[in-house]
Amino acid sequence: MSSTTTVTTAPYGTWPSPIGAALAASNDGRPEYLGAVGEDIWWTAPRPAEGGRRALVRRRPDGSEESVLPQPWNVRSGLTEYGGRPWAGARTGDGRSLVVFVHFPDQRLYAWDPGAPDTPPRPLTPVSAVGGGLRWADPVILAERGEVWCVLEEFTGAAPTDVRRTVAAVPLDGSAAGDRTAVRELTGDRHRFTTGPRLSPDGRRVAWIAWDHPRMPWDGTELLTGSVTDDGRIDGVRVVAGGPEESVCQAEWAPDGALLYVSDAAGWWEPYRLPPGEETARALCGGRGEEFGSALWRPGTRWLAPLDDGLIAVIHGKGTTALGILDPTSGEVVDAPGPWTEWAPDLVVSGERVTGIAAGPDRGYEIVELDTRTGHTRVAGAAHRDPVDPAYYPRPEVRVFTGPDGREIHAFVHPPHHPEYTGPDGERPPYVIRAHGGPTGRYYLAFELEVAYFTSRGIGVAEVNYGGSTGYGRAYRNRLRGGWGEVDVADCAAVARALAAEGAADPERIAISGGSAGGWTAAASLTRPEEFRYACGTILYPVLDPATWAGDGTHDLESRYTESLIGPLAEVPERYRELSPLHRAERITTPFLLLQGLDDAICPPEQCEALLERIAGRGIPHAYLTFEGEGHGFRRAETLIRVLETELALYARTFGFERPDVPPLELTR
Repeated sequence: MSSTTTVTTAPYGTWPSPIGAALAASNDGRPEYLGAVGEDIWWTAPRPAEGGRRALVRRRPDGSEESVLPQPWNVRSGLTEYGGRPWAGARTGDGRSLVVFVHFPDQRLYAWDPGAPDTPPRPLTPVSAVGGGLRWADPVILAERGEVWCVLEEFTGAAPTDVRRTVAAVPLDGSAAGDRTAVRELTGDRHRFTTGPRLSPDGRRVAWIAWDHPRMPWDGTELLTGSVTDDGRIDGVRVVAGGPEESVCQAEWAPDGALLYVSDAAGWWEPYRLPPGEETARALCGGRGEEFGSALWRPGTRWLAPLDDGLIAVIHGKGTTALGILDPTSGEVVDAPGPWTEWAPDLVVSGERVTGIAAGPDRGYEIVELDTRTGHTRVAGAAHRDPVDPAYYPRPEVRVFTGPDGREIHAFVHPPHHPEYTGPDGERPPYVIRAHGGPTGRYYLAFELEVAYFTSRGIGVAEVNYGGSTGYGRAYRNRLRGGWGEVDVADCAAVARALAAEGAADPERIAISGGSAGGWTAAASLTRPEEFRYACGTILYPVLDPATWAGDGTHDLESRYTESLIGPLAEVPERYRELSPLHRAERITTPFLLLQGLDDAICPPEQCEALLERIAGRGIPHAYLTFEGEGHGFRRAETLIRVLETELALYARTFGFERPDVPPLELTR
């Protein structure tokens, strides 16, 4: 904007903005699951306007990009409901390319020849009518064996917890497309959860990660290795790292046959190296007080990737992340230059080049390539393009607040920002305190048009990485154990109080918002006004009653998550009632908005419906919106638009300003 631009004074929340809900929805999602097929780089990309499908995109060496596999192909795995790496590509012995992928609607594995684009993909796996059927993820193509090795998730009954998982081998000739018995199981189902296999350079060794209930993968996992026999079996399996209180989140093989892995044995996820033939691994750069890994929500994520010369590409940081090149001999890490503050766990190495997916506060996730020889970085694909003048973007602040008992609380604060508007003297802006999902997750210092949608209208946003979040070490993550619904609520409230006390926010106009586990935190916050009295709340696809949510009330992955978050239900049933927003619903006195996908298998609609029954006839202003065809997390453009506009309408009504650009919200009492 010009330095001579006239700045208009207008009440916070009323500022006009070029960032509409449709624009924000069109920018929802990011590239994921980066991979290489020959010299081409491939990834999956969001398509909100196409029913929320994930497209497969290819970038050629000349820089041209194309979306392959047109509608209705949807490259996305439903493994554990959160998914995992849904595709793999390889060169075959005859020099052709082969791509294997999961099609979301039927969850079958398909094989496709990119050199014959007019030939439709052919199925490799059968359909099962039992429960959630058969699901696949984290594939590795072994063309010389004529197989693809991957994770198999197989439902054995109608309940969401009637399920088994194993590493399996699927024939590439299609013989298993109608015959489940043609799928070879490689590891059995001795463990409840598993990642896909990682094969050593000579193909004679294999590594994978496994864990069991009631642990979650950030609590404790086991790193297993075995020998691959000539007939394709896995023999001599043993545990080389991990345990009940040690989380290994990734394993890879170095070119010299050493096993590389990321473990939090010392309190932070850090890289280790186990040389061939040795029994003791060595920490490569311990004691830095930062993370080189994160929560293993989805198999196939990569925070570490070895280079041919022995160096290792790593993603690391505390709260934010950088791409670095680690010298395993000296432990030195040299970071790649550039404006990116968040690197997704998606690394591909080809010769001296490392390719990843990165974003910054003023740029969305894009494909970035690092030349390790020169140290230069460049955008190599999915380049960020400003949908509006960047002058309308928020200016985030990395903050550390003080919570109960003097503990640290990390947050990203986005004050209201507009190049042509400011608030009146003496008026403090409204704010939305946002709680992330997980709860073992975090917010990222990355461009998000949804945040700009509010800040450009004069509404501040504070994204709280409350105790239990990843990115700050195991002790910070474990803070939530036994205190879900208390620690997260208190940390969000501490941020709200601090913003009000320092004059940054109007204490009478602060809302709480969150989805999934963040929906739990938002709902629980409304039932605990003694922590902070929010003006209203936005609750998206929440957990509300952990007692009914545990076990068969949710999907298998998180069915015993509450044992660490609250405690074993049989031992502390009173804690479940004490912390549950459902059983404290009589304490809700402020307006709220409830948003729910009707196809949500993780937080089913029954949770929301039970809350509505509890508040019926009590005169609490609220609105309940449901969305057919949406699961856990919204993907369709029309849904995203409705959600944003309705949330803004709630704040306009509650905070007392006019927003003619969104339909008014009718609240039920």
